[in-house]
This record gives sequence, C-alpha cells and structure tokens, in this order.
Amino acid sequence: MLSDTRLLSRLAWLIPILLAFLAVAPPAEAIEPEFDEKFEQSHPLAAGGTFSLTNINGSVRVDGWEKEEVWIQALKTAKLNEKDLAKVRIEVHAQAGSVAVRTVYPQDQGVEVAVEYKIRVPHRVLLGRVETVNGSVTVRGVEGAGDLRTVNGNVEVLDSEGRFSARATNGNLRVELAHLPAGSPMTLQTTNGAVVLVVAADADADLEVDTLNGDFQSEIPVTAKGSIGPRAFKGRLGNGGSGVRISTLNGAVRIVTAKRSV
Repeated sequence: MLSDTRLLSRLAWLIPILLAFLAVAPPAEAIEPEFDEKFEQSHPLAAGGTFSLTNINGSVRVDGWEKEEVWIQALKTAKLNEKDLAKVRIEVHAQAGSVAVRTVYPQDQGVEVAVEYKIRVPHRVLLGRVETVNGSVTVRGVEGAGDLRTVNGNVEVLDSEGRFSARATNGNLRVELAHLPAGSPMTLQTTNGAVVLVVAADADADLEVDTLNGDFQSEIPVTAKGSIGPRAFKGRLGNGGSGVRISTLNGAVRIVTAKRSV
C-alpha cells in the first residue's frame, strides 16, 4: 500500500485543475423566496347585476355559474418580502345589484406583489369593467356584456353570448360568441397582437376593420359598404346591425364561424 505521503504527492497535480474548474464553473441559480396569501369572499348578486374588477399585476379569470352570487378568490404572491403582502389590499364593495373589486397598491412604494384572481358570477351578468395591467383577462360562460381590458396580456371570451368589448396594448384578442345580439357598439382593439372574432354564420353586424401591419380574412361572407381592401374597410355581416369595430396596428384580423355543438 502507498504511504499517505506518496498518495498525497500523486494527487497534488489534481489540485490546480480542481481550482481552475471551480473558478470557471457557473454559480448555482439562486432560488428566490416567494410568499403567498389567499383571499376569499362571497357576495349575493342576482342575475342581471353588475360586476367589475380592477387589478394591476396578475391575471383575472371570470367564470359564469348557476348561483346568484359572486365568489372571489385571490392569491397574493410576494417575490422578496413577506411584509409586502400586507401592503397590497383587496377592497370589495357589494351592494344590491352590483359587486366591485379593487386591488390597491401603496403609493410611492415599490412592492413586488402579484394578485391572481379567480371569480365566479351568475351566467347572466354585466361586466362593467374587468381590467388589469400586467396579465391576461379570461371570461367563460357569461351571457350579457362586458368591457375587458389589459395592457400586457391577452383577452379571451369563451363559450359566451352577448356583446363584449376587449382592449389590449400588447396582446391577442379572441372573442367567441355563440350569439351576437343587437346592442351598443362593440370594440375589439389592440396595438400589438392578432384579433379573432368567432360568431355564428348567421350573425348580423355592421363591421369596421382597420389593421396597419396585418391582413383580414373572414369565413363569413362580408358585404362591402364602400371600398374594400386587405387592411381597412367597412362592411356588414348578414343583414347588418349593431356596430362591431376591430382594430390592430400589428397583427391579423380573423372572423371565424362558430362550430355548433351537436
């Protein structure tokens, strides 16, 4: 057997190599701490009532259900400091016929807190305004109308009926409506993103489309009301009717026929 001295002598040449490897090896990724806090409330709201929500950082999802009440679940998440959770408040104002939710951040204080909302509302409801700044807005199973907005994120309306306006700055819009009734003008507008409107083949609407860097295609015949081009025109779906305005600067516009369930 080799003596300890001879063994150390033979291994000595490895030391410079190991030191060099440690010098150039990338450091392990630091795991950022994360803290969260749940919020949950329910408030009565009869069908036909109004619901609104204002958020800053975080996505919002609104689903219709059979109950005549609003269920609010929010998850606040702080990236660095657990004390930041208490600095962001969720205010709920409920009264007969309406429920309004507002996310309140402290002024002049930078807090890294996101708030993700999951909401349930009666199927037949007016979404007065549901908005966030950084995050997506998703509505499913609602029969009524709504004003949906985000700055950085997508807006989706799925499995719904009514007249929904949707606005974004950096994000795509997809609005799927089993029925498009007559009513107030409807606007689908984004700056950087595509717009997809899914309606029944027999939908009636006066249509105005405007896209700068993108094209327009429709699976439903569109009758021109003036000059028609690939980027901007006025026309009508079916017999015409209440206005639908679709606008994007950088993105395509598509009108797609809703697939009927069997």
